[in-house]
Amino acid sequence: MKPSSILVTGAAGFIGFHLARRLCSDGWQVYGLDNLNDYYDPALKEARLKQLEGFKNFTFAKADIADQADMDRLFTEWKPETVVNLAAQASVPYSLENPHAYTTSNIVGFMNVIEACRHGKVKHLVFASSSSVYGANKKMPSSTSDNVDHPISLYAATKKANELMAYSYAHLFGLPCTGLRFFTVYGPWGRPDMSVFKFTKALYAGEKLDVFNYGNMRRDFTYVDDIIEGVMRVIPLIPKTDAAPYRLYNIGNNKPEELMDAIRWLEEETGIRAILNMLPLQPGDEVETCADIADLTRDTGFKPVTPLKKGIGKFVAWYRDYHPLANKPEMQA
Repeated sequence: MKPSSILVTGAAGFIGFHLARRLCSDGWQVYGLDNLNDYYDPALKEARLKQLEGFKNFTFAKADIADQADMDRLFTEWKPETVVNLAAQASVPYSLENPHAYTTSNIVGFMNVIEACRHGKVKHLVFASSSSVYGANKKMPSSTSDNVDHPISLYAATKKANELMAYSYAHLFGLPCTGLRFFTVYGPWGRPDMSVFKFTKALYAGEKLDVFNYGNMRRDFTYVDDIIEGVMRVIPLIPKTDAAPYRLYNIGNNKPEELMDAIRWLEEETGIRAILNMLPLQPGDEVETCADIADLTRDTGFKPVTPLKKGIGKFVAWYRDYHPLANKPEMQA
């Protein structure tokens, strides 16, 4: 596909920022929107956005996908050919505290986006789902052919709802839709509520690391550059199936890692011994995740290339650069 116009929602978010930067570098006309909310420190989002604003082919609007008028206006003004919807309220634990944030962003917001795509005759809607939809499933690795009718968090339920909504629009209106189930994304410019970021911050602050399920957890940690490569390969791959132009893929590392190994590698990279606070499993959390990526590899040639130890090293290097205080000896006491 020749680079053309593309809208990235959640462009100041972790994955959205990396994707928008890659698209800009590859010559696309990139439109980005984000509401810059305070779910985590907006300064991090502003710092990401500042980098994107250095590209002449990047246009940004502060807007909320839950605002239908804003979505209708921006789609009419920008007329994007392709849309990647990454704006969402993320995190399993927070969905227990503030469930309405999830229905507002992930249900109402997604509805506004998909309706705007329909009326704007968008050629391809790519949207973020989550490995959380696998919920109570025990089979590993998780496949998109598995039943996912047992979500164990509201967050997972809203992401499954997005998949159903997209299928109905693909079937009814011929809107090509591809859903991507992301698996434990980490890396530079990451989200502060994710484990690698939280653990690194705690190490440098001399604080305890909250380790759930007493450390007996395995995660399919996926480095952000691998995620972006997968998304880039999916964007031009417009589904054309008979029943509905719709497709689902897992994007993961296809190699679950022990959580305690991740902590050990963080200790090596920071040079700081972790103080562990062992806790029971959180409500709504999964003990293990592992992505079956055979379909994605078959259709796009995608294969993750970043081992967890190497990715953790890159993250810690970024963290030290972004948080200069982390380099001071007193922070490592």
